[in-house]
Amino acid sequence: MRYLAAFILAVALVAVAFHFAKPLPGNNFDESFLPKASTVRYIAAGNDASVAGLFWIKGLTELGESYLTGKEYGYLGHVANLSTSLDTLFYTPYYFVGGVVPIGAPDTSDFVVLRRGHKVFPDDWKLALYFALRLAKGPYPNKSEAASVMRPYFDSPDTTIPNHIRTIHRTFELDTMQTEIALEAVISDVLNPRFKKFRSSFYHKTYRLLGYRDMLTKDNAEAKNVYSKIEAIINAMADGKIHPAIAYRELLSMKREEQSAPATENASTIAADSTATSTAADSTTADSTTKQ
Repeated sequence: MRYLAAFILAVALVAVAFHFAKPLPGNNFDESFLPKASTVRYIAAGNDASVAGLFWIKGLTELGESYLTGKEYGYLGHVANLSTSLDTLFYTPYYFVGGVVPIGAPDTSDFVVLRRGHKVFPDDWKLALYFALRLAKGPYPNKSEAASVMRPYFDSPDTTIPNHIRTIHRTFELDTMQTEIALEAVISDVLNPRFKKFRSSFYHKTYRLLGYRDMLTKDNAEAKNVYSKIEAIINAMADGKIHPAIAYRELLSMKREEQSAPATENASTIAADSTATSTAADSTTADSTTKQ
């Protein structure tokens, strides 16, 4: 009975705090003031997990209201941080934030939540993937750390991990290298017995690092031809039909060069060329759309 009374008192104090809290100044969000976890612990009377759940429910309620009213809700990361600070084993906020927050979102308040989730649940590859993608594709890309997060899952005994997730750390690593060094790394991986069953994933990686990233989703003859050549060279090298040095030379010769506009002598010529290029691009886009 004594513990029940303490719990009821804690819930009442939190409810009162929510009711009388004032909106944060200087923003366009209709959000109540969020206290620090260290402060809330004093009024939780040992019921940290229950109070964490109350804050999380409050955050989800306001998130749902933002969808209905069209108002932006910018405090999901803060609410999740508060809830998981009170109860680090509270799994739902980690998974929800990782799945809801866009990979390229400029607000990084979710980073501390994802980092904590990866630390508390190190065997959960989905939480690790959410964190790694935010690190690699967020407003401050850190692909080296993203690779470090995902590297342990390559040899994980977890049979639910897809093959492309097991090798995704190499994608992050290759993106931090120069083309020549990255290509050497790919060839080394293809010849490494540990990567034997992941050979097909290196077709895609090589395609990207050679400069054809923007053609990944294009279903055209050029893209298919380049991909087929890459696949044939890698397979021939892996099967011992050609020397790795020859494969390296052939693949590097396929590197896509960046197209630069020709220099002009005066501003009027530049303007004319720009107009012509724009018209040609519009025409090409229209033709492509018609063909599709």
